[in-house]
Amino acid sequence: MTLSVVGHFIDGVQVASKSGRTAPVFDPALGVETKLVALANAAEIDAVISAAKTAFVEWRDVPQSKRQQIMFKFRELLNERKGELAEIITSEHGKVLSDALGEITRGQEVVEFACGMPHLLKGFYTENASTGVDVYSTRQPLGVVAIISPFNFPAMVPMWFFPIAIAAGNTVVLKPSEKDPSAAIWMAELWREAGLPSGVFNVLNGDKEAVDGLLTHPDVQAISFVGSTPIAQYVYEIGSKNGKRVQALGGAKNHMLVLPDADLDLVADSAINAGFGSAGERCMAISVVVAVEPVADVLIDKVTERMAKLRTGDGRRGCDMGPLVTKQHRDKVASYIDIAAADGARVVVDGRDQEFDGDAKGFWLGPTLLDNVPTTSKVYTEEIFGPVLSVIRVKSFDEGVALINASPFGNGTAIFTNDGGAARRFQYEIEVGMIGINVPIPVPVAYYSFGGFKNSLFGDTKAHGVEGVHFFTKGKAITSRWLDPSHGGINLGFPQN
Repeated sequence: MTLSVVGHFIDGVQVASKSGRTAPVFDPALGVETKLVALANAAEIDAVISAAKTAFVEWRDVPQSKRQQIMFKFRELLNERKGELAEIITSEHGKVLSDALGEITRGQEVVEFACGMPHLLKGFYTENASTGVDVYSTRQPLGVVAIISPFNFPAMVPMWFFPIAIAAGNTVVLKPSEKDPSAAIWMAELWREAGLPSGVFNVLNGDKEAVDGLLTHPDVQAISFVGSTPIAQYVYEIGSKNGKRVQALGGAKNHMLVLPDADLDLVADSAINAGFGSAGERCMAISVVVAVEPVADVLIDKVTERMAKLRTGDGRRGCDMGPLVTKQHRDKVASYIDIAAADGARVVVDGRDQEFDGDAKGFWLGPTLLDNVPTTSKVYTEEIFGPVLSVIRVKSFDEGVALINASPFGNGTAIFTNDGGAARRFQYEIEVGMIGINVPIPVPVAYYSFGGFKNSLFGDTKAHGVEGVHFFTKGKAITSRWLDPSHGGINLGFPQN
């Protein structure tokens, strides 16, 4: 059987690749290759950037009201047809359909935020800053911007960036993960249906050659990246050296601090939801429960009881958790269970020894629970990015905070307690960018900004919210003096634009 090839979307149309290079795309629940994705060559990289550069000349001059009409139309189409996109995500990533729909909904929040771009782009005006002198500011688009997105959120992560970039007047080149590229093409088609001019939103499929092409091309003005920390650091360094604005969101090792006064049923539910949702393939997943004694044993019993009720299988069958994205990633995640045992941790629940509601060839690994994980173990020091939840026991609040702050990552964290003073102290002392108080996955809503500290963020600008608007625009300050008043003539008609 000849497999179809996912090509590029350039200047308003899908384009077949001529590079001759492809990579396989799998259905993780079936464990079979279902299609191929094109890997761009230098000519195709130049072509997509050239299309975006040409489109920018006219798009930046489109009235804000017209841009907003297109943005609203895209939002309505997305809302009407998000079920289609969820099915695409599940078929290529493996996450269950409900989780795929949740991903789209969170991405749509940024689209809705961008629908308010006229207000967000407003400048300031000071009359008579000096005698006869007025001072005011404006924000203008950058030009061609590139988005390099990861496999775990093929719709939501791109939507963290492109609605704001487009609404602000930029043109976009999206480089999705080669593991699940079809969502990007679907969104490009939706933009065309919404009336977005050709070349404003483009999709470039590829591997490292495509990434390096975007990082070094002189016509790309800014790079938004989400992925692992080593690659985020590489993207930041190479992009910055080539004169680009870069926001590179890296990896995480997110902790949940549990105090003795916490509601342990709420904690157990939250640990399950945050540890095993999307098979743990989330940069905001809770991977470490830091239990202040004497709660650990009771909490582990409650978590284990809940884990026994989870059903892992094909995301189209109403299961709780789906497979991992590839066999290679499944095997890597599973290897950490052996590492934990060798390092002295107790394997409470082994995700390899479970039954799965799916094809035998699927990339399965069930929820896994480890207790007494040493902080020197790779299970603790490395981002696993899978359904492996570790428990570390500490003697006090102070010891727990010190443990979290010692981590080289600073993406997200949470505290569970009924003590308002402890929660307030935690949010002040903790060196992490996103904090939950009795909330396990503290992902900010769209009008706040997403990003962490330390090795979880390279560059000084976070995603979406006001920081996202500032990232995709440049500010101007104008000092003005007019010695003679002028008159524009009489026109009693209502202005159209």
